[in-house]
Amino acid sequence: MKRAFNFNAGPAALPLEVLKRAQAELLDFNNTGMSVMELSHRSKDYDSVHNRAKELLMELMEIPSNYDVLFLQGGASLQFAMVPLNLLGEGQVANYILTGVWSQKALDEAKLVGQTRIGASTKENNYTSIPKLSEIDIDPNDAYVHITSNNTIYGTQWQEFPDTGNVPLIADMSSDILSKPIDVSKFGLIYAGAQKNLGPSGVTVVIIRQDLLERTPENLLTMLKYTTHAKSNSLFNTPPTFSIYLLSKVLEYVQEQGGVASLAKQNELKAQMIYDVIDSSDGFYNGHAQADSRSRMNITFTLNSDELTQAFLAESKARGMVGLNGHRSVGGCRASIYNAVPVEACEALRDFMIEFRKNN
Repeated sequence: MKRAFNFNAGPAALPLEVLKRAQAELLDFNNTGMSVMELSHRSKDYDSVHNRAKELLMELMEIPSNYDVLFLQGGASLQFAMVPLNLLGEGQVANYILTGVWSQKALDEAKLVGQTRIGASTKENNYTSIPKLSEIDIDPNDAYVHITSNNTIYGTQWQEFPDTGNVPLIADMSSDILSKPIDVSKFGLIYAGAQKNLGPSGVTVVIIRQDLLERTPENLLTMLKYTTHAKSNSLFNTPPTFSIYLLSKVLEYVQEQGGVASLAKQNELKAQMIYDVIDSSDGFYNGHAQADSRSRMNITFTLNSDELTQAFLAESKARGMVGLNGHRSVGGCRASIYNAVPVEACEALRDFMIEFRKNN
């Protein structure tokens, strides 16, 4: 079997070694005579998987002890609602920084819950950049400040996070969590759908500072309370057991690779080799993101005509490269090069881009 060079934006590539290990255990996990998908979530065998995933994430991200790690469902889209439902009190205002479609969706959900405002936005330049820190309006009375750390559609990424003082900083890190070291203590809450860097779709990771749990309203529906899941170790109801199992396998793999700092160096290498082709193409390829806001996870670019774009996509697909279509809202091309995308895939794309330019 020949593996594709997978540049899909999500669900995205998983490490081949992780897939092989899961394959070997698929029918008989830990000598139980059952697949991990068949285990009771109340069993000791599953309990060890669940807690191992939590411990590894806390270790790899150096999460302080005054934070809880939750394994939830519903993707980042449910978190767009859960964040304001739990943290936006009556009479308070939530501050949203707009850098793309997903931050706008988060804002739209919060508007249904309570008062909001926009502390900064780059919508006027078609989200080609991240706001400068000096341009962000933060009020000490804000309930929280919400950002999207990496924007998959537009190919932009926060290079430095704002200092929000005593106002909790909330981040949707679905597409760049675990791709570089971060100081978790700067955030009140981080959430991330797993299907880009952490594992398969089905589980959403929430990292929440414990004092913020006190904000959860008593009259909120049980399943929408962060406190419900924090008190039960994310076992209040049946969790997505297989997704959490694969999450633990991915985290073990990251640990074996030297941790997050090691992955960050590789991610920088992968991104730079493709950006170098774009920058040296004399306008044949045009990057969407401004240089100081470029993402290391999602590289977005256009060619000079739809005809060229379609030819590029067709030829790259014929060479085993999948998922290079740009998002429908911006068009062009997009290479999503998350942690599990190997250097070899990026080298193949780089070489093809150089060859395609020469031939066209």
